Amino acid sequence: MRTIMHVDVNSAFLSWQAVYNLQKGDKVDLRQIPSVVGGSQADRHGIVLAKSTPAKKYGINTGEVLWQARQKCPDLVVVPPDYELYIKCSDALAEILKEHSPLIQRFSIDEAFLDYSGMSENFGPPVPYAYALKEKIKKTLGFTVNIGIGPNKLLAKIAGDLKKPDMVHTLLNQKEMAEKMWPLPVQDLFMVGRASKKKLNDIAVYTIGDLAKCEPEILKYKLKSHGILIWQYANGLEESPVHEGYNLIMKGIGNSTTIRFDVIDRKTAYKVLLSLTESVAYRLRRVQAVCGVVSVSIRTSELNMYSHQRKLFNRTDVTNEIYKNVVELFNEGWQGEPIRHLGVRVTDFSSSEFTQFSIFDTKDIVKKQALDSAIDRIRNRYGNSIIKRAVLADDQFHAMTGGMGADEYPVMSTIL
Repeated sequence: MRTIMHVDVNSAFLSWQAVYNLQKGDKVDLRQIPSVVGGSQADRHGIVLAKSTPAKKYGINTGEVLWQARQKCPDLVVVPPDYELYIKCSDALAEILKEHSPLIQRFSIDEAFLDYSGMSENFGPPVPYAYALKEKIKKTLGFTVNIGIGPNKLLAKIAGDLKKPDMVHTLLNQKEMAEKMWPLPVQDLFMVGRASKKKLNDIAVYTIGDLAKCEPEILKYKLKSHGILIWQYANGLEESPVHEGYNLIMKGIGNSTTIRFDVIDRKTAYKVLLSLTESVAYRLRRVQAVCGVVSVSIRTSELNMYSHQRKLFNRTDVTNEIYKNVVELFNEGWQGEPIRHLGVRVTDFSSSEFTQFSIFDTKDIVKKQALDSAIDRIRNRYGNSIIKRAVLADDQFHAMTGGMGADEYPVMSTIL
């Protein structure tokens, strides 16, 4: 039987920011006061990205706008996000995990799976081992994690989410599932969203246990194949392997930004889209994938939103190739309204190890890949701001965008 651990950083962005600020000499720990990581309201990036435990007591939620959060807590401390810092913290966590298992899968920037199968004979039972690992992370890196333990990735992840922060939980057998998992609301189950919840409630399925005991044929009639999938999950049935590295565990990678001032010309829009594309392409290469679909989203000053996407003839991870399609999609989709928000997203992944090129562009693609690789190495070593495209370096662009990235979310995994 497999033994899988799910390691999840508690309030990751805020914890990492708190530890960094303390190392710089700050006297107040952000984790001990009502505080959030969030964008600037003046820059129109005003949402809560992460919150402290004291902030939760005021009813502050991730994703809500800052002015609402401040209404709930007038003394709320708001700090801006620092994504380069968060990536470094994520990498530091991964290095410690690699010391404890030969097989680690980074599920997102603040989550990872560790395969402990067959290791008990040499390193002891999994629960004491998890506590020791949790304490080592806290002592070495300064932040806390939750660790869930189960016979597969699904149950390990659900176990880790049972109660936070700084805890170890198990879902190792049917008895523990019945006691700890089945009483939870059905929407707490992985892959059960708002639409699925409504359909399940319509047939008197309110808890994960109700779903587990439901007739599969009824679920298939009501939710088609998705009904069978979530029935399997409710019964703890999931066999996906722990992949080394990130692998291809996400459905898509995207980056978007809300711009300080309405964009009314193509030249400025192109600069914003280029900056977004650079971030997306970099993260695509980081997970060793190539994309087959590129999409662009536009939100107008009137808050109307629409998007446009394209299936690529050849999959790619090259920044300039993705950007070429981004510009064409923007030109096809934009109707001339003032633009408040732009986004770039890539989907339909396969491994970059087996990329197939057209016989007409192999030479240019190889040169572009070499250029991207060189830029990636420089940024990995010295930081993202050390090297920039000249077109993105002018003061006017930075005044308009605030340097970009205030709405950027690092790699987010959406499937097991």
